[in-house]
Amino acid sequence: MRRLKIAHALPLIAGLVLVALAIAGSKLEPARAAPHINRDLAPMAQIDNSVCLDCHNKPDFTLTMSNGEILPLTISEGKFEQSIHGENEIACTDCHADFSGFPHAELKADSPREVAITYYTICEQCHAEQYNKVLDSVHQKALAGGDKNAAVCTDCHNPHEQGRLTDSATGNLLPTARAHIPQTCAQCHSGIYDSYKYSVHGAALAEEGNLDVPTCIDCHGVHNIQDPTTAQFRNETPLLCAKCHANEKLMQLYDLPTNILNTYVADFHGTTVTLFEQNSPDQPTNKPVCTDCHGVHNISKVDNPQTGIALKQNLLVKCQRCHPDATANFPDAWMSHYVASPDNFSLVYYVNLFYKFLIPGVLGGMGVFVVTDFVRRLIERRKGAAH
Repeated sequence: MRRLKIAHALPLIAGLVLVALAIAGSKLEPARAAPHINRDLAPMAQIDNSVCLDCHNKPDFTLTMSNGEILPLTISEGKFEQSIHGENEIACTDCHADFSGFPHAELKADSPREVAITYYTICEQCHAEQYNKVLDSVHQKALAGGDKNAAVCTDCHNPHEQGRLTDSATGNLLPTARAHIPQTCAQCHSGIYDSYKYSVHGAALAEEGNLDVPTCIDCHGVHNIQDPTTAQFRNETPLLCAKCHANEKLMQLYDLPTNILNTYVADFHGTTVTLFEQNSPDQPTNKPVCTDCHGVHNISKVDNPQTGIALKQNLLVKCQRCHPDATANFPDAWMSHYVASPDNFSLVYYVNLFYKFLIPGVLGGMGVFVVTDFVRRLIERRKGAAH
C-alpha cells in the first residue's frame, strides 16, 4: 500500500524538479539588448563611469559585427569629460540603461549602422523638443521610408565628444559651433560642401572666419529640415534670401544694398513668384527665383569674371536657360536690382519722372473739369428756375 502511494507521488515530484530547473536556467541566461529603453518600467542602478571606462578607454577597442563590419568601442575619457555630457555629469548608464553588468548582453544589431539607429531614440529622454522637430524632417521621412543612411541624432552630435553648442547665458550659437556646421553636414553631403566652400559665402566663412555669412542651417533649418526640392521651398526662396539681404544693419557692414527683395518683387519675374508664394505655395512656377540666377550652393560674387552675373555675357547665359532665343542685347531689358536714378538707367528714371507729373496733371485736370462743369450746370439750372 505504501509503495503504491510513493508510485503515485513520483510524477508530482518530477514536475517540481523540472520547474525548479527551468527557473534556475532562466536566471543564468543573459538578457538581450532592447532597442527601446523604458526607464520607468526598468529602473537602472547607477554605475560610475570609471567602471565602464576601465575597458572602453582602451585604444583600438572594437567589436566585429555579424556582417563583418567593425564597431569602434573606444571612448576617450578626456574627450568625454570635456564634452557637454561630461560637463553635466551624464552617466554612461543614463543612455546605455540596457547594459547592467559584465559580460554585456548580446547586441541584436548586425552592423554599426543598426546600432546607431537602435540607440538614437534615447536622445528623446533629455532632448524632447529637438527630437520632436526631427520627426517632421526630411531625414526622418527618409529613415521611415527604409533609408538607413538617413541622418540621425548621433551622426551630427557625437554623444561621447559633443561640445557645448550654445552660450549658456544667452542661448545663442557659439562661434566655434557655427563655423563647424558645414563640416558636420559634409559627412553626408560632401559634394554640396565642395561647392559651398568655394562660394562667396563659404569662402568668407572658411578663409576669413566671417560668421555673418549663411551656413547650411540658415537656409535649411536645424532639426526640422524640409525637402528643398519642393515647389513651396522654391517659391519661398526670395523670402529666405531676404532674411540677410533685406537686413539693413547687416548689409551696411558690407556696403550692400537692402532693396534686393523690393526690386525683385516689383519686377515681372518677382511679381509672378510672389503671387504663387502667397496664393498657391505648393504649385510650381517657371519664373526664376534668386537661385536660378545666382546659383544655390555655388553662389559667386556678381563681379566674378567667370561667373558673376553683373557681367553681361555671364548674365546672358542665365537668361538663355528660360529664353533660349535671347540675343546679346536681351539682358539690357533687365534693370538688375537697381532702382532707376539719374546715374542708373537714366532713361527709365526720366520717363518715370515724366509720368509722375503727367498722370496727376491729367487726372487732376479732369477732376477740375468735372467739378467746374457740375458747378456751371448747377448755376444754370438755378437761373432757369428763377425765370
